[in-house]
Amino acid sequence: MKDHPARLSGQLIVGIGGTTRPGSSSELAVREGLREAEACGAEVLHFGGAFLGGLPLYAPEDPRRTDAQREFVDAVRRADGLIIGSPGYHGGISGLVKNALDLLEDLRDDQRVYFHGRAVGLVVTAAGWQACGTTLAALRSVVHAMRGWPTPLGVTLNTGNGARLFAPDGTCVDAAAAQTLAVLGRQVVDFAAGVSPSGAALSLV
Repeated sequence: MKDHPARLSGQLIVGIGGTTRPGSSSELAVREGLREAEACGAEVLHFGGAFLGGLPLYAPEDPRRTDAQREFVDAVRRADGLIIGSPGYHGGISGLVKNALDLLEDLRDDQRVYFHGRAVGLVVTAAGWQACGTTLAALRSVVHAMRGWPTPLGVTLNTGNGARLFAPDGTCVDAAAAQTLAVLGRQVVDFAAGVSPSGAALSLV
């Protein structure tokens, strides 16, 4: 999986998430979900912490956009589904991830406004279950506000008490976490397969 592969064919699933720390658990968790989506035949594209950290602070009154901002918005515009991951910072979404989501206000005048008709898988990593739960609820509220469809499964990963979920090479070494992230990736792909480009649900029978 590359960070910015060209879309070849089939579904495009875009991952958003990470922190300023390279190899953060939230970034690796998003990658794990994307890996399963790719195994299901989707094209995947990931905007990790390094990319998100380079985005200017969203200013709604300023219409100017950098190349990176335009690249990000265009990728989400073309996406059939998304996987969004955030650490739980003081019980809520990190500023890095929220800034990227705020930039997607640029999709407000699209035919498929915001996340309309797209499946959105959500992943939260936090040092404690309380922050996991509150941050997942906050992410779901954002997706609903942006007219997206959160997948039935939302993944929360407790990284507290020295929990080791990922190896240095990024491999998920926790069997339960790996299985749950794989299910998330498959749910995003399966939902996207049943949605038309206009965002209207297709009959699956």
